[in-house]
Amino acid sequence: MPAAEVEFRVLGPVEAAVGGRAVDLGAPKQRAALALLVSQVGRPVSVDVMLEELWDGQPPPSAMTSLHAYVANLRRVLEPDRAPRKPATLLRTRGRGYLLDGRAAEVDARRFGERATAGWQALDRGDLRRALSAFEEGLALWRGQAYAEVADAAQVAPERVRLEELRLSATEGRCAALVAVGAHEVAVSELAAFTRAHPLREYGCELLGLALYRAGRQADALAVLRTHHRRMAQELGIDPSPSLQHLEGEILRQAPELG
Repeated sequence: MPAAEVEFRVLGPVEAAVGGRAVDLGAPKQRAALALLVSQVGRPVSVDVMLEELWDGQPPPSAMTSLHAYVANLRRVLEPDRAPRKPATLLRTRGRGYLLDGRAAEVDARRFGERATAGWQALDRGDLRRALSAFEEGLALWRGQAYAEVADAAQVAPERVRLEELRLSATEGRCAALVAVGAHEVAVSELAAFTRAHPLREYGCELLGLALYRAGRQADALAVLRTHHRRMAQELGIDPSPSLQHLEGEILRQAPELG
């Protein structure tokens, strides 16, 4: 099976496409089983873990039979051309568990990570249009909460947290590129919403202050930085980062390099 023939989308409710066409993943628990496997793509997930996560720690006596049925159904849907009794190549049995072979499928979470990395690399070398394009391509893959069907599963939590942090970082990267290409008003609008939702993220605050200053709103820029300073002191008992303090000083003296 070619690597790109099956695609999984987990940056939101789980979806799958085979040969470019969406497939029906079945009942909620069957969808949750697939989401759990995709979250660990390339690594085996034990039956015990799947039973624990899918039935919230209280699997009924019929749970094992149901799990086997879910896997069999998923195999039929994801490998529709597989001959009867021929071993599965995508959703494999591995010991007392199952493994989703990452070599046989594309996963939007992995593609998002690649786009985010490409965006930061382009930004670092000053290729601003390329950076903006890469960040936007990656962020466009998000449709909601990652691994929505198993968002509370302990097995999935580290990957979900990693992806959310990467999403926030990519959002900041996109806004940094917007500021750098001179789209200050667009950046201000997006960063104002971002910092309201994530008030302790210092890079977002720094970008908002810079975007406001470059948009000719020096007083607003200083107000943002000083509000952040008070919040850090009151909520965390710490000072803002040196880069934020430096930006405030540069804005106060209207440093030419800020333009």
